[in-house]
Amino acid sequence: MKRVFSLADKSHGQGGIFYSWQRAHGNYLATTGFDHAVRIYDRHGELKEEINLPGMCTGLGWDSDGDILAIVCEKSTAIILWDANSHRTTQIDSGLKDTMTFLKWSNTGPQLAVGTLKGNLMIYNHQTSRKIPIIGKHIKKITCGAWSAENLLALGSEDKTISISNADGDTLRQATIRADPAEIDFSEMKGDERSAIGQNTVSVVVGKKTLFLYNINDPENPIELAFQQRYGSIISYKWYGDGYILIGFSHGYFVVISTHLKEIGQELFQARNHKDSLASIAISTSLNKAASCGDNCIKIHDLSDLKEMYAIITLEDERGLDKIAWTDDGQLLAVSTQKGNLHVYLARLPMLAAVTQTRVAHLTSLLEVTIDDLVTKEPPITIAIEVEPSFLGIGQYHVAVGMNNRAWFYLLGDDGPQRLKDREYLGTVQSISLNGDYAAVSFEGKVQLHMIEGETTAATDERETRLFPGKDDRDVRITCHDMTPEFLIYGTDRGDVRYFFIEDWQFVVEYRHLAGIRKLFPDPSGTRLVFVDEKTDGYVYNAVNDTVIDIPSFSASIKGVLWENWQLDKSVFVAYDSEKLYTYVYCRESVTGSQVLYVGETRLPYGQIPIMLHNGEITLQTQSGKLGNLQLDTHSHVFHENPQDLKPAELLTAAQQCIKLRRFRDAWIFCHYVNRREVWVELGRAALHSLDLDFAIRVYRNIGDVGMVTSLQKVKTIEDKNLLSGYIAMFLGEFNSAQDLFLASSYPLAALEMRRDLLHWDSALQLAKALAPEQISYISREYAQQLEFTGDYMNSLSHYEKGITREEKAREHDEICAAGIARMSIRTGDIRRGVAMAMKMSSKGLKKECAGILESMKQWTEAATLYEQGHYYDKAASVYIRGKNWNKVGELLQHITSPKIHAQYAKAKEADGRYKEAAEAYKMAKEWDHVIRINLEFLQNPEEAVKIVQETQSVEGAKMVAKFFQKLNDYASAIQFLVMSKCNDEAFQLAQSHNQMEVYADIIGSDATPEDYQSIAVHFENEKNHYLSGKFFLLSGQYSRAMKHFLRCNGEDSQAIELAIETVGRANDDQLTHQLIDFLMGETDGMPKDAKYLFRLYMALKQYREAARTAIIIAREEQSAGNYRNAHDVLFSMYQELKDNRIKIPAEMATNLMILHSYILAKIHIKRGDHLKGARMLIRVANNISKFPSHIVPLLTSTVIECQRSGLKNSAFSYAAMLMRPEYRNQIDLKYKKKIEMIVRKPDKTEEDEPLSPCPICGFQLPETELMCPECKNNLPYCIITGRHVVSEDLTACPTCDFPAIFPEFIKLLESEESCPMCAEKVIRENLTKITDTKKYMFPEEGVTE
Repeated sequence: MKRVFSLADKSHGQGGIFYSWQRAHGNYLATTGFDHAVRIYDRHGELKEEINLPGMCTGLGWDSDGDILAIVCEKSTAIILWDANSHRTTQIDSGLKDTMTFLKWSNTGPQLAVGTLKGNLMIYNHQTSRKIPIIGKHIKKITCGAWSAENLLALGSEDKTISISNADGDTLRQATIRADPAEIDFSEMKGDERSAIGQNTVSVVVGKKTLFLYNINDPENPIELAFQQRYGSIISYKWYGDGYILIGFSHGYFVVISTHLKEIGQELFQARNHKDSLASIAISTSLNKAASCGDNCIKIHDLSDLKEMYAIITLEDERGLDKIAWTDDGQLLAVSTQKGNLHVYLARLPMLAAVTQTRVAHLTSLLEVTIDDLVTKEPPITIAIEVEPSFLGIGQYHVAVGMNNRAWFYLLGDDGPQRLKDREYLGTVQSISLNGDYAAVSFEGKVQLHMIEGETTAATDERETRLFPGKDDRDVRITCHDMTPEFLIYGTDRGDVRYFFIEDWQFVVEYRHLAGIRKLFPDPSGTRLVFVDEKTDGYVYNAVNDTVIDIPSFSASIKGVLWENWQLDKSVFVAYDSEKLYTYVYCRESVTGSQVLYVGETRLPYGQIPIMLHNGEITLQTQSGKLGNLQLDTHSHVFHENPQDLKPAELLTAAQQCIKLRRFRDAWIFCHYVNRREVWVELGRAALHSLDLDFAIRVYRNIGDVGMVTSLQKVKTIEDKNLLSGYIAMFLGEFNSAQDLFLASSYPLAALEMRRDLLHWDSALQLAKALAPEQISYISREYAQQLEFTGDYMNSLSHYEKGITREEKAREHDEICAAGIARMSIRTGDIRRGVAMAMKMSSKGLKKECAGILESMKQWTEAATLYEQGHYYDKAASVYIRGKNWNKVGELLQHITSPKIHAQYAKAKEADGRYKEAAEAYKMAKEWDHVIRINLEFLQNPEEAVKIVQETQSVEGAKMVAKFFQKLNDYASAIQFLVMSKCNDEAFQLAQSHNQMEVYADIIGSDATPEDYQSIAVHFENEKNHYLSGKFFLLSGQYSRAMKHFLRCNGEDSQAIELAIETVGRANDDQLTHQLIDFLMGETDGMPKDAKYLFRLYMALKQYREAARTAIIIAREEQSAGNYRNAHDVLFSMYQELKDNRIKIPAEMATNLMILHSYILAKIHIKRGDHLKGARMLIRVANNISKFPSHIVPLLTSTVIECQRSGLKNSAFSYAAMLMRPEYRNQIDLKYKKKIEMIVRKPDKTEEDEPLSPCPICGFQLPETELMCPECKNNLPYCIITGRHVVSEDLTACPTCDFPAIFPEFIKLLESEESCPMCAEKVIRENLTKITDTKKYMFPEEGVTE
């Protein structure tokens, strides 16, 4: 804090100094000491008055207004009064005989209380000059006293009593205390309820040790508070806040207690402010500060947070401080010392500041103004001024300061500030505003505009000065004004806002408001201003288009408004009261026209005043005269160069702040990093509200909202602003606003279209009446449909009736309305009308709807009739059934498809005893059990019942039929149907009891459980039927028991052996396998069995090599017996098994299969008349004739004949010669014998060579039927159609057996045959395809195991 002035020691002689600040204003300081004088100084330390006294001053004090200083002293009975306004001194006689020791002015009235050495009291009324002496108020010296807010007087005396009196001196209460009183005061103790008296408590320090609290409402229960001894004596105390007391102790302690009954006695705060001693404390309620002095320093605390030390003032050259006191306004703080020195410090400057653009002029001392520019950071300019100013203004080149009716002007030149002149005005100046050339000064409801550097004498130029308001507005009072570079703007108590254009020297804008204007705040250009009217409502006025917009959430206690100085945010302004700053955005363009949006609030630091706003940062003037900065909470996250460094929550806050502030480009960046759809949508909606359509389209395109982008692109070219705003409001869901805007546009029908689309039919009808009467019928229909859907049938009927047009072009519309009338008539109870209309109309759907309504109303007859008329026969029959109208049901039966209805009808007929009709109806309903039941029980038609059971496989039906046959003793049939009905146990018992087990066993088949099979097996076991017993033990999985029975069967029983083989195959048990092999080999009974069984055993055991060897043996036996087809089939099946299991085919098997297949092919070729191919195959067979011992002669005979027939004369001769051998000659068929003998006798050995074809592996040309390539030494696969080796270009394979063939030959064969010669399976022509990958056929042994 800055020291303003000091009074040197001994200014009042030896000893201490006593002083008192002027109440209210704090302009004067009265001091006294031991020198019998009172001196009065102004706030700058200049002596204004000195009053000499006959004795030492015993008391001095100022009245509540600070106008009168009262002084009493020893050796005089007079009271000296000094008038601060006239500086005159007067004396009044107190009438008291003894020495006056105490005086105290009332806080609320003109009374002055004076106490004496002997305890007498005099109350003097300064207004009436009445003196009331009260003799003997106390019996000893009155030492202290205080007045309450209710004008009660409390006094403390050395007689150890305190008294409470009224303003006339009458004693109301009196209390005795234990020691001398000091520091008496009034206040209110904290309680649950406010006291009716107000200041209900008298507090007094007793004996410097305790604090005595005396409640006027409860005089019998005073409270006396004692404190810790280490604190020392009570030096002083002060009440503050809501019942808190701050107490200073002699040992330097500083303690706060509460007087609330729940908290009394508790220390809320305690600190040792001073090391050695504390001398005094003081509280400034205007500053909300507390000060204590002690040792050689002053410490100042903030009352809102006592832990925070606001300031420390150290007096280096002083020891032993004495008393400390603030002025009422808190601006000055005085401290005295025990030596008699007094120092005054500036605690708070008058909060004076003015702003032009970014330059701020503010008071930095009582006689100093500083100009700062916190944006451009220019060096500050300091101006020393002559007076302590009460107003301040700054322009582009000048600064003005002043007080009362006088102003001093300073030029801000390049050489520093220079005083230009001073000027007096016609009244006390309230405020002053400057621009580059002019000053506008407000005083007594007027504003004087004058040139700053013009002449002060009467000027000839009318543009030098002008007084507002003019002569025509003498009754108008100007309440506020401001200046911009071009305009003087002022507001009046009549509600006028007027713009005076200085360049043209005339008014250019005039606006009349409904209430008087209290304050106005223009933006830097003056085109927009905020004004506050007498009702404390705030508005934004746009002088360009003469519009006024209400400001939302506008506090009634607003003190000022600051417009944003940053050009890019010029629509932002801040309003402030004593606690908060409120941020707003003015939107000149929006969907609803110009509007002001509330953005948010920021807490204002206590005691600081906002003076400028630049880019979201408030410049604050502090009580110390310094400037501070405060970032608005609404802008806290807006400024960030690296958004990617922010946390997600901070990014979201930044995006939302930018959206609210209409900083859309910045918002886009933050939204990009947040990347949440709801934030993008919020940005898009804000852009739409501001009619920034291009940006909104960009946003919605970014989030993929195709519908919104398309809609906006359609409307963005609309020039009618109201129409465009209407569509935007509609897109935003603000339909009422949209309607108002549409109606104000060039296309009001858009409002009707919107309401129709939204199904807002009441609004649509009202709009249609005014805009498009021809649409009423159609809207009525749509409204009726919605009402019908919601169940409001009466109103729906009314609107359907209103919808009828009776116009040919609206025929379809009228039909819909008529259908609605029909439905609603039925709904509302007019059934006859509704049914008649429905019958008359051709719509089947309407009949169904009306019938459905009638059905729900239980009007069965009408409902069924309408269903029937609409050809909904199932529904009609269902309703007729509900109405018990079976005759109608019978008439409709042929049209009915619903099984349920047929079933209902059947039940009715059955109940009537008409079983045949019932059976037919049950058949139609597909309820077969009932059909079976009726056929068996009533119609005596078991054949039909059995037929139905066999067709439907009905379980319940089978049970019924089984019971029926049981009654007839037809147990075989009964068993059959019991099995069919899954009643296996019953069937088994029936079969067992009636010796029908074989029948049961046949019937049960493969569908039974192992338990069922076991039961049957045990039965046959008991019957000694080994075959059937073994069969059912096999089916039940008991393989060893099954094998035992099979081996007991007759050795020649092939079926038993086959099942024994199957048993071994399933069991996979070595013991059973050896047992069966021994049986087959004849080890058991000495009778070897047929080798085919051994083959089947090996196959069942998947022992394919053994099976292959056995197959070769069997095939050889079959060949020897002449059963070539059987031999072929055995080898083929074995070949396929080995191939499927990827086991190498034995060469002998492959060769034998090839020879047998050649024999079969020879027969096929000869049959088809292809003798050459037949001859070639027979030659291959004849070359291996030893494999056909049973038919050597017939085969050779056939070979000779076919060779002769196909021109192979040499081959015919060779085989004819073989036939002529003695062993064959006599066996030749007589039919061919002579011919063969002729071939031998007269040989013709001419024969063409066999055609060549390429080897499919290496391409070497070799004879077609040759199956070994001499070049590559590979065995070649043969064609199963021709017997020749295959060719790779025309390769195919049988789809079933996968043996290769020549494609064209296979096709040719299928023209006369339909099955494959190898596997005898049927082949479809379309399934044959050429094979490109021939590898697996050329090298079949690859990938197989040895």
